[in-house]
Amino acid sequence: MSTAAVRPATTGDASEIARLQLTTWRTAYGDALGGDVVDGLDADDVAARWADAVAHPDTDVLVATEGRFTVGFCVAGTAPESEVAAADGSLPDDAARTGLIASLVVEPRWGRRGHGGRLLAAAAAGLRERGADRGIAWVVQSDSASLSFFRGVGWNPDGTVRTLDTGQRTVRELRLTGSLDLRVADPAAEPTTD
Repeated sequence: MSTAAVRPATTGDASEIARLQLTTWRTAYGDALGGDVVDGLDADDVAARWADAVAHPDTDVLVATEGRFTVGFCVAGTAPESEVAAADGSLPDDAARTGLIASLVVEPRWGRRGHGGRLLAAAAAGLRERGADRGIAWVVQSDSASLSFFRGVGWNPDGTVRTLDTGQRTVRELRLTGSLDLRVADPAAEPTTD
């Protein structure tokens, strides 16, 4: 039997977070980003950036575990004005009370076991402690699994779209928003059998 959990990341988790990111990007976003984009990333450089993110005092980096395996991660913090602004640059009244889920990744082979929900719930709790009451996340428009996940917890597109140029392709992202008072069902509340 193995137990699923979420805990704060340490700098010692940086290499595993980098591995999870690169594996998931290759699997889920290779076509959207362009294969050379992901293949061109250096694992050591990515791990060093994750070590910096974990050490940053205004960022919460969480990891999901199942037994002895690290299976996902989430990065959250106060949303910068540039992330929460409307397309015309205007800020909503609650801009200072808006949190950003900058990344939420579960390695595909560990999907559909409640890890994403646990990560988001823990990140939302941390953002509420920082004074936020609403969250936002940017999701690749073609990522139906992530869009469905966020819609399942009550987060929906707010009409803001951005386009990113990867050097090989352009990627459209939708901004989703919702309450940080989450009641996420945990299908893996009971230990799972390996």
